[in-house]
Amino acid sequence: MATGQQTATLTAQQAARVALVNLCRAALSATFILSGFVKAIDPKGTQYKIEDYLQAAITGATAPEWLTLGTSVTLSAMEFTLGVALLFAVMRKATTCLATAMLVVMTAITTWLYIANPISDCGCFGDALHLTNGQTLAKNILLLAMAAVTAWRPKDMIRLMSKNNGILAINYSALFIIVCSLYSLHFLPPFDFRPYHIGANIIDDMAIPDGAPQPVFETTFIMTKDGQTREFTLEDYPDSTWTYVDTKTVMKDKGYVPPIHDFDIEDASGNNITEEVLTRPGYTFLLIAPHLENASDSNFGPIDQIYEYAQEHGYPFYCLTASVGEAIARWQDMTGAEYPFCTTDPVTLKTIVRSNPGLLLLKDATIIQKWSHNELPSEDELSAPLEQLPIGQQRPTSDTKTILKTLAWFILPLMLLSIADRTFELTQRFRRKRRLAKQNSKKIASILTHKKEKKMAKKIVAGNWKMNKNLQEGIALAKELTEVVKNPNCEVVIGTPFIHLASVAEVIKGSCIKLSAENCANKAAGAYTGEVSAEMVKSTGAEYVILGHSERREYYNETPAILKEKVELALANGLKVIFCIGESLEERDANKQEEVCKMELTESVFHLTPEQWKNIVIAYEPIWAIGTGKTATADQAEEIHAYIRACVAEVYGADAAAETTILYGGSCKASNAPELFAKPDIDGGLIGGASLKAADFQGIIDAWK
Repeated sequence: MATGQQTATLTAQQAARVALVNLCRAALSATFILSGFVKAIDPKGTQYKIEDYLQAAITGATAPEWLTLGTSVTLSAMEFTLGVALLFAVMRKATTCLATAMLVVMTAITTWLYIANPISDCGCFGDALHLTNGQTLAKNILLLAMAAVTAWRPKDMIRLMSKNNGILAINYSALFIIVCSLYSLHFLPPFDFRPYHIGANIIDDMAIPDGAPQPVFETTFIMTKDGQTREFTLEDYPDSTWTYVDTKTVMKDKGYVPPIHDFDIEDASGNNITEEVLTRPGYTFLLIAPHLENASDSNFGPIDQIYEYAQEHGYPFYCLTASVGEAIARWQDMTGAEYPFCTTDPVTLKTIVRSNPGLLLLKDATIIQKWSHNELPSEDELSAPLEQLPIGQQRPTSDTKTILKTLAWFILPLMLLSIADRTFELTQRFRRKRRLAKQNSKKIASILTHKKEKKMAKKIVAGNWKMNKNLQEGIALAKELTEVVKNPNCEVVIGTPFIHLASVAEVIKGSCIKLSAENCANKAAGAYTGEVSAEMVKSTGAEYVILGHSERREYYNETPAILKEKVELALANGLKVIFCIGESLEERDANKQEEVCKMELTESVFHLTPEQWKNIVIAYEPIWAIGTGKTATADQAEEIHAYIRACVAEVYGADAAAETTILYGGSCKASNAPELFAKPDIDGGLIGGASLKAADFQGIIDAWK
């Protein structure tokens, strides 16, 4: 174990790293969920933005409407689901890699937008939030850096629910967000962030307040003289010897731009009737059809009924469209439409209502109702003048209520699914644990019988100095140990850094203390600069080598395959192996400690022959208790030690299991050693920080007395 100061530093570094990764994960998750949601509830708006991108990239390019709309729904579903996957840390490696890949593509696109400026707004957050191209690029660069951090350490992302629950969550999220898109396509978006929302007064929103900043223009005069051409402003306009060529006027500042600045209506004769329509008191119906060529004609019957109702009660009814001539005539032939057609900019019409066609009801220039062509008012709802009907009153809108309703549809089913799945998983886990406990109890009983009848496992207390003590300090500590450790009731082993081995071997010669290396290479010899082979370790006088320590696994990426090679080389060179296994806190919380320990044994040492196995010592070290001050309770340690012994019995038989030494290594001290060592399946300890002081180490050794 590391010294207290080193451990504290390491723990602080790890905590800071985990905090950074999870902070980045939270920011990415929130961004993807928000971006995906606002796109999903306005799929037509996202479709229009995709068409803008396509035309900007390839001048005049078009794509089938089904393709751009499908891309819109798919993109929003991907973003939203990816955000949920990040939130719950589901399939962490795949999720973080996908997030990084998406942001690489997005950053490349927004770099092009920033340089070429073909579109003024990227549409990242639909109409809910408008960003300039520069702001969008900065945002994507920051998010890309965050994604890289999460992809660097995906396992540092803390799970908020089990893996099965997480998969349920992302599946439900994908279904939920697609249903939201389909709902918004069939009806209208539940949230309207556009200027033409219910309650907006078009006249008021077109007005420029007194004192508002005005547009600023700069005029430049191009002049020539004696074959030289120059540009001048009004401030430095030249004398009459210069000849005028041309004038350029550039807008330097837009000034105040009202929310509605593009609403304009022309009748069939080309007369502008905007003011006439807006200033007329009372009700006005506006049928909005950006392109009659693509408009749905499935509900022309209700439209004609509403027109007849408007005529009967004296309400103006206009169809605003960007289509002309032939398209209007085709629509009239197909639907029998008799209402007047007026011309309006197509972008404006698409902004007013996300339906083709859609219906607007104005009262004194205020939008009081909006309908998709799939939810037009019925004949029963138009049974009297509008003044007397509910639809003649402004529809109440409450974003808070809509948000709560949406969250309820999303969160409540997700919670119910999670609780049901978690209950099922816990029930299954409990049943498996009971079944395994019965099986293990029989094996353990058999092993204990063998332990009573035959040779018991050797008792060992082993010290692991790690990267502590210079050579002189190490020699001094070894000398002190030889003086204080006399006639112990167990075998005493000290594991030292490589540079200490030969010198310490001389110091402890003739004493009861055995020597161990802390590691060895997975190669026998060769061009491996800085490595120390098992043969070299043996030549120093060492008898043991510690392999598989959690710090080697984590910091130096030692895989089970590498450890398997190290174990074989160590045994081939006559070394005994103290092989470390153990679970992380996350794995302990998930009740996977048995699964992890068995896997680490199976992948690295359970292939050995029975003869080779006699030179293996197992050290169980719960990673969450190393250098943290936390210690597994004696009962927790005994439970897992008994399980490990049962696993050994499955492979090598009860006799071998009874004689296998299994050490506990996790903040073992003189104060808790007697309780730990009193357990039947704990045969000693692998000691870290407490082995760096002779008195502390001796206190643990004396626990066997």
